[in-house]
Amino acid sequence: MTIQFKALPTEDVRALQRGAPDAYGLIPERTISDGDGVPCRHCLKNVTAGDAYLILAYRPFPELQPYAETGPIFLHAEECERAAEAEALPEILESADYIMRGYGRDDRIVYGSGGVIPTAAIAARAETLFERNDIAYVHVRSARNNCYQCRIERA
Repeated sequence: MTIQFKALPTEDVRALQRGAPDAYGLIPERTISDGDGVPCRHCLKNVTAGDAYLILAYRPFPELQPYAETGPIFLHAEECERAAEAEALPEILESADYIMRGYGRDDRIVYGSGGVIPTAAIAARAETLFERNDIAYVHVRSARNNCYQCRIERA
């Protein structure tokens, strides 16, 4: 089975970069990167030291419901190119491990699908999760802070 890592949709990101409110109705905060641990969820690359980035609340779900987690993410403040949908592990996934969690077509957590997975095993774990018919997509989140990183889908 082939998988694809998916970045945030460009349309959503451009609106935020132009000052649209975040998931909490706030204008994204703008700051300058020191080059350490600032992963952009659109290009799936780290924001270079000296470049501006946005901090904002993001909810990677189409509507409010009990499982629709909202949390902080970073984006380049200026336009960047969306990462291609690819099977290769994105550059931003550089920690030792991540939380992976499967979601159903109803955008709710599929119980028993979550776990803290070593980074090198993310693709294999996603393929295993996609053997289940009840999992529509997978989220990758920080194992330390639970911040949303990216989405994985079947190719």
